[in-house]
Amino acid sequence: MFGTVQRMVRRSSIILVAAWLAVVCGVGVALASDGEAAAASAGVAATGAPWWVWPLLLLAVCFLLGVVSVLAGVGGGVLFVPIVGGFFPFGLDFVRGAALVMGVAGTLSAGPRLLRQGLADFRLAAPLALVASCSSMAGAMIGLVLPADVVNIALGVTILAIVVILLLSRNPEYPEVPEADALSQALRITGIYHEAATGRDIPWKVHRTPVGLLLFVAVGMIAGMFGLGAGWASTPVLNLVMGVPLKVAVSTSSFLISITGTSAAWVYINRGAVLPVLVVPSVIGVMLGARLGVRLLARAKPSSIRSVVAGLLLFSGVRALLKGLGVWN
Repeated sequence: MFGTVQRMVRRSSIILVAAWLAVVCGVGVALASDGEAAAASAGVAATGAPWWVWPLLLLAVCFLLGVVSVLAGVGGGVLFVPIVGGFFPFGLDFVRGAALVMGVAGTLSAGPRLLRQGLADFRLAAPLALVASCSSMAGAMIGLVLPADVVNIALGVTILAIVVILLLSRNPEYPEVPEADALSQALRITGIYHEAATGRDIPWKVHRTPVGLLLFVAVGMIAGMFGLGAGWASTPVLNLVMGVPLKVAVSTSSFLISITGTSAAWVYINRGAVLPVLVVPSVIGVMLGARLGVRLLARAKPSSIRSVVAGLLLFSGVRALLKGLGVWN
């Protein structure tokens, strides 16, 4: 079953990329013929450089983001939105829409395999995805009606809070759960996964399920409002709050992004805030970079990479905050 789903996802991805590339060619012709007016309608601010420079530069930047995001264990949207929104001439609404589509494209390809291997758990993901999806749609609608300055200020504060979470969070591989709570028992949220490193089958259960559901409401709201995805927060909530083993938490978090991100992305698509000329180089760059990041993961030191990511987020968060305050435009 999962093999069939995976083949369908791959075929759909090829069709979507081909369609997006065709639309990009049409947008390119329009931009070349209409000049600055067409560029402005596509969310590109007036600059001295030709319009095609920015998609190419975005492709290169997203390739690097794909590498770093895999090595640091954070979603690409967490780095994409503050960096592209702060240093590229695209409108912030278009950047957030592209970030959500980019996150969905990456996690959809991994979801069936994670479920088949028993690392992602559907019973664990289903209730969390339900509340996070509803709140992400609400967050997306709120984010699209707020003034750009307000969104930049809120984004800057959120990014700086994420830096604190990254620096202070611990990731125990096998959290101790003394007893499963009543809600998790009623939903039968429990399982066993095979740890390839030790060759053992690891049973797990969760607690504090009501607290986790409430936290995922906030996570979904923030993900939809800023297009940040949910990996930066869902993994710590699953691992540190609910007591899910680290590998299951990371895998289920990746599976959750494909659900919550899709819900919020439809709001941006419906409002016309998803542009192929911005989405295509982002998706291609991140997915190619992620392939290289997977190969480098065994050699890199996670602590060093996490410090680099925290530094990038700190700089980008300050940039977004000052941009919203009108200090650094």
